[in-house]
Amino acid sequence: MKIFKLFLAAAILCCILNACKKSYTIGGSLFKAEVNMTTYDYLKTNPLFDTLVLMIDRAGLKDELNQAGTFFAVTDYTINRFVQLRADSVRLYHNDENYPYNIDSLNIPSLRDTLRSYMFHDKMNRDNIPTRGLYRKANNGDMRLIQLLASSDYTNSNVFITDPKYVYLTKIIPWNGHPVPADSTTLSDVVPEQLRSTLCQTSGIITTTGILHVLNNQHFFNYYQDNN
Repeated sequence: MKIFKLFLAAAILCCILNACKKSYTIGGSLFKAEVNMTTYDYLKTNPLFDTLVLMIDRAGLKDELNQAGTFFAVTDYTINRFVQLRADSVRLYHNDENYPYNIDSLNIPSLRDTLRSYMFHDKMNRDNIPTRGLYRKANNGDMRLIQLLASSDYTNSNVFITDPKYVYLTKIIPWNGHPVPADSTTLSDVVPEQLRSTLCQTSGIITTTGILHVLNNQHFFNYYQDNN
């Protein structure tokens, strides 16, 4: 009986470790790393991205999305929060808490470059992100830092021998005389106050056109909280 219990415990631990290794998902279900469809079509099949797809369509970015080597997708929760923040500002301006404002009120063509700031020419997956990270230019011309960082925040430290690593997308902002680095050579001069980092709740989905990472639901679309 003692041997059976030890075997069962080892089997459970193995399953847990293998599942995490395959999924790279935080608080979600397992997914297949490779999907036989384009990035756009994959997003369109998932209700979590209904509003994102709507915005991509209205911005005329379907083809550019499918040509991108890497896309960091924002969820509908993220976009809905952005709309709510915009609505609060508009209602405050009009001094009318019932002033109508929703997704259709957005000037989506004006947000085209914001959507493009999540698209990158290079294919960046977990296996080609070095320890120092990658500092890459997004399709709208903005620079972003992509990192693979170890963390025990989302796991049981009694189960894992080493902390799992997660993909982060980071915007670097100017702060107190510290500029935004033009390239990776001055990244060492960046201070923590400049970093606006978002954890990917799912990473490493390989579509027929590129790599897809999904930012967590707490991400601020267009880093809107920094502009208010």
